[in-house]
Amino acid sequence: MEKFITKYVSQLIELLNNIDKKAIQEIVNALDKTVENKSKIYIIGNGGSSSTASHMSNDLGVGLKLLNVRNFNVESLGDNSAVCTAIANDTGYENIFYTQIQNKITKDDVLISISCSGNSQNIIKATNYAKSIGTTIIGVTGFEGGELKVLSDINFHIQTKKGEYGLVEDMHMILDHVIFSHYLSA
Repeated sequence: MEKFITKYVSQLIELLNNIDKKAIQEIVNALDKTVENKSKIYIIGNGGSSSTASHMSNDLGVGLKLLNVRNFNVESLGDNSAVCTAIANDTGYENIFYTQIQNKITKDDVLISISCSGNSQNIIKATNYAKSIGTTIIGVTGFEGGELKVLSDINFHIQTKKGEYGLVEDMHMILDHVIFSHYLSA
């Protein structure tokens, strides 16, 4: 166990040392524009990435608002299980995010799409739709990045071996906390 922990921590430290600071600055700039434009931030993800989306929505939304730091209009689209399961049941799981943003998201909004593989069909379908109307796409990816990495206007990518979910998801949460902490220190 000790050997595994040492290896995992070493890998995480290496990823932290190589974090894409430029992408984080671009993300912050895109988020700031939503306040200027009075537009909205939508966040999507599956599984652990859905949890990250919820956490990010909480931090950027309520967390910063309660501290009188920033007032982002932000929503994690995986948080309403009744909506997600109704859409999945009635029209297919690939539509759970697309249906929620269809004819709602605008070119001034931001879509943060979180996917370790970058190939989840429900993420790609919603991202393609948002991109087609000019929405800024922030892709948060891992492994090789998949299709989402290519679709993104801004990409925060964690390059790892396929299947290293823990490391990728750790870094995605660190992205959230770096952005949140940036606003607290500004």
